[in-house]
Amino acid sequence: MANDTAKKVAVIMGSDSDLPTVKPAIDKLKSFGVEVEAHVMSAHRTPAQASEFAANAKANGFGVIIAAAGKAAHLGGVLAAHTTLPVIGIPIKSSTLDGLDALLATVQMPSGIPVATVAINGAENAAILAVQMLALSDERLAQELVSMKEKMEKSVMEKDKKLQEELGC
Repeated sequence: MANDTAKKVAVIMGSDSDLPTVKPAIDKLKSFGVEVEAHVMSAHRTPAQASEFAANAKANGFGVIIAAAGKAAHLGGVLAAHTTLPVIGIPIKSSTLDGLDALLATVQMPSGIPVATVAINGAENAAILAVQMLALSDERLAQELVSMKEKMEKSVMEKDKKLQEELGC
């Protein structure tokens, strides 16, 4: 598990209905031994709480914030406006515009308020990106990322070998 000096990751979702989409990020972070806190906060309904959380996140031991929101998806930008920590946005697919609205709202931040953005519903990549950020100052995480990449490579090579055998190439 993570040591006492390891940075935590906050996963903030705009609605509890986002949990099924965000859960893979939480699970992936935990698989790396990263401590995670998850909360529901709204850029529009609880802006003071979201701002306060972001403003105090660094002092509270966080190293990265992941913000998941759909539709207007201003959560990532609100959090980023109140912290110097990296913020990763997960645009959530909605029934209205299939998540395109959330993607554009998350990625189109004004100069000085960056929000790194992953694909629509890209929770697992958000977690891996957060781990990569933390790994800049955590050698254990850096080694686990190397191991993950090696496992992915081995898996693809095995699939290629099986395909070649099947096709007789």
